Amino acid sequence: MLCYSHHKLYLCLTKISHFDFNCRCSSQKAKRVALSFFPIISWLPAYRFKEWILSDIISGVTTGLVAVLQGLAYALLANVSPGYGLYTSFFPVVVYFFLGTSRHISAGPFPVVSLMVGSVVATLVPEDKFGNTNSSITNSTAEDLLNDERIIVAASLTFLVGIIQLALGLLRIGFIVIYLSEPLINGFTTAAAIEVVVSQLKYVFGVKIPSSSGPLSNFYALKSIFSQITKTNIADLVIAIIIMICVYVVKELNARYKSKLPVPIPIEIIMTIIAAGVSYAFNFKVKYNVNVVGTIQKGYQPPAAPSLAVFQACIANSFSIAIVGFAVAFSVAKVYAIKHNYNINGNQELIAFGLSNILCGSFKGFAASTSLSRSSVQESTGGKTQVAGIISGILVLIVTLAVGYLLEPLPKQFLAGIILINLKGMLLKFNEIPVLFRRDKYDCLVWILTFLASVILGLDLGLAVGVGIELLTVVFRVQFPKFTVLANIEKTDIYKNRKDFYEICEPKGVKIFRCPAPVFFANSEFFKEKLIAAAGFNPMWVLRKRNKALRKIRKLVKKGELQVTPRGVVCTSYDYKELDEDEDELDNNRIEELDKPINTEDLPIVIDWNSDLPNNIMVPRIDIHSLILDFGAVSFIDMSGMKALKGILKEFIKVEVDMYIAAVDSK
Repeated sequence: MLCYSHHKLYLCLTKISHFDFNCRCSSQKAKRVALSFFPIISWLPAYRFKEWILSDIISGVTTGLVAVLQGLAYALLANVSPGYGLYTSFFPVVVYFFLGTSRHISAGPFPVVSLMVGSVVATLVPEDKFGNTNSSITNSTAEDLLNDERIIVAASLTFLVGIIQLALGLLRIGFIVIYLSEPLINGFTTAAAIEVVVSQLKYVFGVKIPSSSGPLSNFYALKSIFSQITKTNIADLVIAIIIMICVYVVKELNARYKSKLPVPIPIEIIMTIIAAGVSYAFNFKVKYNVNVVGTIQKGYQPPAAPSLAVFQACIANSFSIAIVGFAVAFSVAKVYAIKHNYNINGNQELIAFGLSNILCGSFKGFAASTSLSRSSVQESTGGKTQVAGIISGILVLIVTLAVGYLLEPLPKQFLAGIILINLKGMLLKFNEIPVLFRRDKYDCLVWILTFLASVILGLDLGLAVGVGIELLTVVFRVQFPKFTVLANIEKTDIYKNRKDFYEICEPKGVKIFRCPAPVFFANSEFFKEKLIAAAGFNPMWVLRKRNKALRKIRKLVKKGELQVTPRGVVCTSYDYKELDEDEDELDNNRIEELDKPINTEDLPIVIDWNSDLPNNIMVPRIDIHSLILDFGAVSFIDMSGMKALKGILKEFIKVEVDMYIAAVDSK
């Protein structure tokens, strides 16, 4: 009875302990989930207020000024009124403050993403949509209608992009970015930079061109611009040139004297104040017919539902924009995470940007990602956390609510000039081509073909083509890997590719063949060809030659025409014409016998196949006795590969070459 009571007490205590453990696990799991979805919970309580707040304030104010200017400028790329760019510079920053995992990137508009949005907007709402439909519509009314419809398309597209990114994040598909390699992204962004240049030329020259998108749209735009080059507005051109020269020179000075300057000279902000003031004072819009930013709506509009018709029309484009926006943001975030030694979460980044774009689209903004230049400003001016980001957002908020009207006289040519100068880093990626050509031909091919496809076919189709080409290169890399023959670097125990070094030697009679890829059905024959080429002979051909020679030797022995003497084997007859013809006939009728292993047990002599044979019988000589297969990089072998390996091993063994397999994975 006592034992039973103790047993019941033990069971009760076990259940209570188990219940407490489960509760504790559940609370820890809930905390872990909360920290995962709201990273701010983990870093904000640990914020070093006294040490970081001043740096974050300085960084936030500087980044906010840049964000205001870039918001206005990149709105031109999105084909919407510049004022809406301020929305894209504000809402994503607020959402990312709570949900983002990077401490240094600045969420907001990015030129490539803005341009992709602008391409869709131009397709669905062309420039002349309201110009020729109703003669009663005035030019100003038609322009207002055009702007209203374009922002509806841009906002609806942004909302859909956010839904896609959020879904990918919740489904934990952040790994999708691994399919966008650095050469692909660089080729794509360089093509986008070219398209940005083309799109801004109409502001630089002050001409109007019809909207175009899709394949060859860049060439149609250039044709339209140069056909109207005589109609150039000189005031527009002069403004753009002056802005570009001033900004370029100061940026170069900032780069050269970076170590001596406490903060970079904010030339864009200085030129913005000057340009807006001069334009207002001299009334550029009226006197010189300069195209200015125009009315910037004060405050924020109420949220609006997206258009389902736009959803149906641009579902494919939204996927491209979602992937490119995330890939760019994740790449920039990873750079700063490595530099400052912390981790970022790809899936959480997708969720953060997904909700950012959903909120931004609801309030008539356009798609956001992050800008390397703006993030560089935030980090280089001392930003420690996303507190700097939220301060930059507050500055954008102040401009939108109170002082936005001061930017209304700003010429659009000024914004175009700022955009073109900021493309320098993207255009310099052309320098990667010779480097890639020397290091990796496949990566070079991906870069060039992605660039050409994006320029010729458009950014959305170009990205798809680039991904397809990249996947094909993976197939080719695996199907046609770079097999190498290893040799020993003198006076070391290191073995490297014999083609890469001068002072390198191969062990006498030994070949070391390195296989850098799996051996499977697609490359098993290629593996055999390369192994035979590395060995320097085809074992089956050598085997057949030896068997033919063996038959001749047997006939000579049978006829007594071979005699063994102290000096070796001596042949006493050299009349073999008829014998050779009989031998050829035998080979044609019984060719399979030539593939059998060599057997010399019935002969009174020992045959050295690498020495001179009697009666000038010719057999290929083999200068190796061992062949080593380095399988250290072979991750798997399928059944086809195993059969091919087994077959080639047997062939070499038949010609008395020892085979060894090294560094095989035992798992």
